[in-house]
Amino acid sequence: MYSAEISRNNPTAFLFLIDQSGSMDSKNEFGKTLAELVSDSINKLFNDLIIKCSKSEGVRNYFDVGVIAYGNNKCSNGLKGVLASAILNPISAIEENPLRIEDRIKKVSDGAGGVIEQRIKFPVWFEPVADGGTPMYQALKQAAVELVTWCDNHPDSFPPIVINITDGENTDSEDPEEIADKLKQIGTNDGEVLLFNVHITQHSNQQFLYVDSESQLPNASAKKMFRMSSVLTESMQKLAENAGYTASANSRGYCYNAEIVSLIDFMEIGTRAANLR
Repeated sequence: MYSAEISRNNPTAFLFLIDQSGSMDSKNEFGKTLAELVSDSINKLFNDLIIKCSKSEGVRNYFDVGVIAYGNNKCSNGLKGVLASAILNPISAIEENPLRIEDRIKKVSDGAGGVIEQRIKFPVWFEPVADGGTPMYQALKQAAVELVTWCDNHPDSFPPIVINITDGENTDSEDPEEIADKLKQIGTNDGEVLLFNVHITQHSNQQFLYVDSESQLPNASAKKMFRMSSVLTESMQKLAENAGYTASANSRGYCYNAEIVSLIDFMEIGTRAANLR
């Protein structure tokens, strides 16, 4: 299980569920809103996935990638333009269709113990939004509908990975834990869908990553999100350990109150494919 080779004939899928509720407008200690932090992280991850798939002849379609945005009491495709016609798009289509390319400043080492500013090109596919309620159940349900079809069309592929990023509890009436359990029963011949949850707040004084028991977590909302999360695969557990995190065979793909570096690490580990051809 979870060992299928990822190739152009048998790609895998990454589906991001992004909370765009009004509370995502709250700011961290650096003055950046949670919506902006998540947007930057997703755009960086998209670019990293493109680099992984780039060969001399171009971008190979090892991955299908998509975003379901949920906020203002509704769910929608989180991508715009050409990419808005389908939830999941091949990675080559992602590479060809950014919304825009921004000029940004990145601080890098000067090789002598100091830091210099470097101007970089930063492609943007996903923009920050914060408005209304948090229909997480609806988002998970839409993800399930999308992935049933995807898995039917890719029966021999590595199963899809869903990464849900939110700052709080759902505001729709249904229990998201119930639909999360159903989502995790969808799968391919290689295994069931993996659901990972990123639970962010504007504070970063206490964070939990890859815990293996809900008793370690500080509140009922965190414990629910932990239960909704899949257990890490063996290769992902090793990747987390190699990155300096404590993980066990029972650790789940759950991240609470992560700082920006830990958040990016978490998503990178969740989307790194050791069995990429």
